[in-house]
Amino acid sequence: MTLDLISRRGILGVFAATSVAAAPVMANAFGFLRGNAGDMRRIRMYNGRTGESIDTVYWIDGKYVREALNEINIFMRDWRTGEVIGIDPRTIDVAAASARLLQTNEPYMMLSGYRSPRTNAMLRRQSGGVAQNSLHTTGKAADLRLKSRSVAQIYQAALACRAGGVGRYTRSNFVHMDCGPIRTWGS
Repeated sequence: MTLDLISRRGILGVFAATSVAAAPVMANAFGFLRGNAGDMRRIRMYNGRTGESIDTVYWIDGKYVREALNEINIFMRDWRTGEVIGIDPRTIDVAAASARLLQTNEPYMMLSGYRSPRTNAMLRRQSGGVAQNSLHTTGKAADLRLKSRSVAQIYQAALACRAGGVGRYTRSNFVHMDCGPIRTWGS
């Protein structure tokens, strides 16, 4: 389902069903990604596999903060190999805007950020749900979850950003967000 087919009533229904008050701000989703002067963007995440957390302001007054982006790159590294790549800041923008739409300060649990081609190939052998040319291998994707929000809620918030691909993985309890072409998948 594309965002064009989702009505305001449909978005409100998803949020009302779970008593979340974030739906009224969905109409402002794209505004979070414009980068106005005086704007500040913050991302909060933790990685259950490494025990690491990050809580950083990575955008101030229309500019990315290089030191913060470097921290994000290290945090989102391939934890299996230790390889670090430059994470595309637009991916972080989608995640931060989605959290803001959901009106939560809770950190995301990051299940997957950067994946080296070797790690991606190993995961493809283990699971049919891993793309051969995954945007994870170029630092343009993240798989995220929130304890306080459902997959459906996170998915709807990411869709409202209209800024990349959004995949819903209800059985595995996470949402894929990327800064590639706008597309959707999952159940």
